[in-house]
This record gives sequence, C-alpha cells and structure tokens, in this order.
Amino acid sequence: MRIIAGRYKGRSIKTIQTQSYRPTQSKIRKSLFDILGHLDGLTFLDLYAGSGIIGFEAASRGATQITFVEKQLLFARLLNENIQNFDENLFNILRQAALHHLRDCGTYDIIFADPPYRSDDLLELVKLSLEHVTENGRFILESKKGAHLPMGADIRVYGDTQLNIWTR
Repeated sequence: MRIIAGRYKGRSIKTIQTQSYRPTQSKIRKSLFDILGHLDGLTFLDLYAGSGIIGFEAASRGATQITFVEKQLLFARLLNENIQNFDENLFNILRQAALHHLRDCGTYDIIFADPPYRSDDLLELVKLSLEHVTENGRFILESKKGAHLPMGADIRVYGDTQLNIWTR
C-alpha cells in the first residue's frame, strides 16, 4: 500500500495479507483528505490503526503529531516497523483499546476511527471522541454503509463504506 499525496507520496506502507482487516481503500483515503484539507501543524489520532495508513497519510499532508492506538500486538509491531521508514519523530504508538485511551487522553485536532464493522461500541466511541476533539476539530468514523449513529454527522458513502464526519 502506498501513501497517495503530500511530502511522502509514493512511500510504501507494509500490511499483513494473512490477517482479516480492511485497510481504507485509496479512493476513500483521497476523498477523506480532500474533505479535511490542509493539516499543517495539526494533531491526529488514528484509532484502531491497523497498518497506520491513515495516520501516515496525515503526516504526509502536514500533521505534526500522529498518535496510533492499536490493541493487537501484531499490528502494533507492524506500525513500529512502518515508522522506521520515516526520519521525523512525529509518531507515537499506544497499544491499548481505543475506548480505554479515549477515557484518559487529551485533545486532538482530528480523530479518525476505523473500528471493526461489527463493533457494539459505536455510540460510546462517538461520544468519547467528540469530547476529545478540539474546538473546530473533526471526528471521522469509518463504518459500514447504513450504520445508525448520532445525528449531526456529514455522511459520505463509498460503496459499502460510509465516512461519518462530525465538526465540533
């Protein structure tokens, strides 16, 4: 998988083909970052980070502090391996559950979450994320199309994937 734009455009990010997870497709990533615009100097939280492609794309587009939260050891190791391809000290990996992190963290300019589509905790995830996004910041939740979520989101549908975007 490759970063699609910005200062790291074309840089390869390793994934694990044998694992059942779904990295965000490049067309959805492009649309997401077109919506977000410039990220210069912003802080970015990537929940359920997996390969980290969203956080790496954010760094490529100017975010200056990227925090990856990933509970699974295999993916945390993958994130660490991918970080080694960057000279800058922009990245922090936290190996813990996303909701646990949100209960005890500071604020971020942008929070992105891509939980398993069968997650039962979406309402709590939205509530906690909106409490930890800065004023005028954004929380983006990638979900399956038709997911029932709190009102107020700008919803964009891409095939069977839905981006839900809240601005505080």
